[in-house]
Amino acid sequence: MAEQIIFYVLATIIVFSTIMAVTTQKIIRSATFLLFVLLGTAGLYLLLDYHFLMAVQIAVYAGGVMVLFIFAILLTNEPGRDIKFEKPGRMFVAALAAFAGLGICGHIIFYNVNKFYTYVTQSELQMQDIGMAMMGTDKYQYLLPFEAISILLLACIIGGIMIARKR
Repeated sequence: MAEQIIFYVLATIIVFSTIMAVTTQKIIRSATFLLFVLLGTAGLYLLLDYHFLMAVQIAVYAGGVMVLFIFAILLTNEPGRDIKFEKPGRMFVAALAAFAGLGICGHIIFYNVNKFYTYVTQSELQMQDIGMAMMGTDKYQYLLPFEAISILLLACIIGGIMIARKR
């Protein structure tokens, strides 16, 4: 019963913060609400007893990625300035595209939910296995994509600094 109450509280925080991140006019507030969404997701991982994913969610996303977002906002935009709303036609097209994406994702989830249960195991992976998968260079290991993303993030930081210097 307590887990269900905690789940509903976390879900409410995530849904509210998601809506506020999209609808607020201040860009720093939007990034702050995104941080609350990421921390709520880490809480859901903790509720599911996925301690490693919770730690990665907080360290990588809530920590590292949000710092990059804040730096990018501060370097490329005036953070105190209000963001103007788009024209109603564009908002309608965006809402239509969002509902189409929601329908496609719902269709995929609905027809594949039974297949998902066959892949889930009850035992948690060992930390050494996860480390070898993340930092290995063999097939189905992720060192090369990890390094490619780090180079992409470095290019984004350099690009933000170059845009800020042009002003």
